[in-house]
Amino acid sequence: MLTNDAGGSPAFGRPALQADCERCFGLCCVALPFAATADFAVDKEAGKPCANLRLDFRCGIHDSLRQQGFRGCTVYDCFGAGQKVSQTTYGGRDWRRNPASAQQMFDVFPIMRQLHELLWYLHESLTLEPARPIRKELHAMLDETERLTGLEPDALLKLNIAAHRAEVNKLLLQASELTREQAVRALKGSGGRRKACSRGADLIGAKLKGADLRGANLRGAYLIAADLRGADLRAADLIGADLRDTDLSGADLTGAIFLTQSQVNSAKGDAATRLPQSLTRPAHWTSRPG
Repeated sequence: MLTNDAGGSPAFGRPALQADCERCFGLCCVALPFAATADFAVDKEAGKPCANLRLDFRCGIHDSLRQQGFRGCTVYDCFGAGQKVSQTTYGGRDWRRNPASAQQMFDVFPIMRQLHELLWYLHESLTLEPARPIRKELHAMLDETERLTGLEPDALLKLNIAAHRAEVNKLLLQASELTREQAVRALKGSGGRRKACSRGADLIGAKLKGADLRGANLRGAYLIAADLRGADLRAADLIGADLRDTDLSGADLTGAIFLTQSQVNSAKGDAATRLPQSLTRPAHWTSRPG
């Protein structure tokens, strides 16, 4: 697990930013809508409990979600927002016993989720050595984002989350550029050649097997069903990249920037796929290389 510059404590991937469904009131199973697709077997409206949600807020088909057509549930990650809203914002008062606050809780949840996602990225940015010149600004933004997560429900609903995301993203982009520039300089020094990519690139189904993508800007790239087997993605910025069904078998993602568990869960991989220490290998990935 990576540590922050203060020395020793986990900088990201810590429990507060990881989903703890045992301490949540099934908020993602109620607050969010979904449509019958390859990811979900049925339609569900926002604010309506999923038919699989039990009275104890546990999923009735948790062990067979993919087999029963709910792959989307195995990919989603709230970054710990569920338990924060359930246990802190609402002090452990669930929406079933307090129906008057139910809709407000459902509206607060996606806002908190965005704040927790930003915290994940900010914590990671503090582990990037090339980003040291802006570490003071990153710490200040981290503290401000932490403060926002402690607001009362009414204040959270009034929060201009889009504006805050934009401010955070300016710093994250700077951290990314500093890190990728260092990686590219090192690559040039070694005489290596890498494939050119651009932010938001349409790489759906792209044949990138074995590609050298070190230091690539893949922010918001569409990599759906792309072939990245054996690709080198060290120091590549993957924030917001769509990795649904991307084949990462044998790929090296150690040091990839702003990669999340949700993205990894949506992709394909194998025992030879190398991940950052903060992420875990999905159970549905093949256990054999190749």
